[in-house]
Amino acid sequence: MRRAYKFLLRPTAKQVQALAEMLRDHCSLYNGALQERRDAYRHPSKTTVRYGDQSAQLKEIRTFDPERQGRWSFSSQQATLRRLDKAMRAFFRRVKAGRTPGYPRFKGSGHFDTVEFPKDGDGCRWDSTPHDRQTRVRLQGVGHIRVHQHRPVHGRVKTVSVKREGKRWYVILACDDVPDVPLPATGSIVGIDMGTVHFFTDSNGNHEENPRFLKSMADVLAAAQRVLDAFPKRTRHRTRKHRAAARKVAQLHSKIQRQRLDHHHKAANALITEHDAIGHEKLNTMGMTRAPAPKPDPDNAGSFLPNRAAAKAGLNRSILDAGWGLFLRILANKAESAGRRVIPVDARNTSRTCPPSAGGCGHVSAENRTTQAKFECVECGFVENADRVGALNVMHRAGLVLCAEA
Repeated sequence: MRRAYKFLLRPTAKQVQALAEMLRDHCSLYNGALQERRDAYRHPSKTTVRYGDQSAQLKEIRTFDPERQGRWSFSSQQATLRRLDKAMRAFFRRVKAGRTPGYPRFKGSGHFDTVEFPKDGDGCRWDSTPHDRQTRVRLQGVGHIRVHQHRPVHGRVKTVSVKREGKRWYVILACDDVPDVPLPATGSIVGIDMGTVHFFTDSNGNHEENPRFLKSMADVLAAAQRVLDAFPKRTRHRTRKHRAAARKVAQLHSKIQRQRLDHHHKAANALITEHDAIGHEKLNTMGMTRAPAPKPDPDNAGSFLPNRAAAKAGLNRSILDAGWGLFLRILANKAESAGRRVIPVDARNTSRTCPPSAGGCGHVSAENRTTQAKFECVECGFVENADRVGALNVMHRAGLVLCAEA
């Protein structure tokens, strides 16, 4: 099994400067390679430039610019060129499929934040001081950087990546041959129903509260955004106050992201520990958070009818704040390593079906959902919390999947 480990770096002031210069030079290499491809295609000969052509030029580029491009790992520069090649191939694939192409863009200094080293030992070395109590990672051109290693690394380190998030620096290890650590069987199966009032409700009737991290920091974030909006959006040179305002907004978003990630990991761990199989609805969060289409007024040209866009925007914000998609991915990853089963089931009518697993009649009707929180079957009179009814039906469908596989 393959797994990624992410650790916080503790670089010195000189190492921070070197890391920033490494990102700057890799960004310059990326943009230069993209410009070469654009110019070649615009030439009357319509020349196609590929990764192999640009990789062959690296030796000459490093010799011509030893103070910048020549400082860094040759393999990491190849990885940057492969990153561009992947973006170009995805562009042509979308063109061929008739989708919106989205031509690769030039990267600004604030939008190029990752450098990858394809092989441990080639331009980088994880645990470069094994006889020292402090874990370090060595990067060519930067040196040995202290790592805050909060958990052991298992398997074989395959690739090493360095990422900047705001003012923090992280190292990300992609490891192969990571052994599974199966948990003891509990004999329990559970279904969960995702929501916005409660983060999720399980089939036992337990509610996981929704922390609403974005909503709790909305006032502070809005104030910081107003300060940032006072500066011009497009400017070649930012002032010190402008940079500070942008950094403040980025720090708040980063804090919200870390809080949400921590909550998701803890909630997923609790489910994995207590149950052998977890059923959940297949959710298309991208479709669920799509803005409603405008409704032209047939009687007045240029006018539009109300389409409840404001109400939908509030619901979309709540769904995105909850982070259902991220949580379900984390749950699936943890279940794989723990020997548990996560079973996605069809989400249709889970909240409208009288649950057979709880003594219900199985009747399906929109009238069964009397309010957002109450379920009352119009056929047999079964009454229960609406979220728990959804979780019970999810558990029932997950159980059918397990029976079919047995």
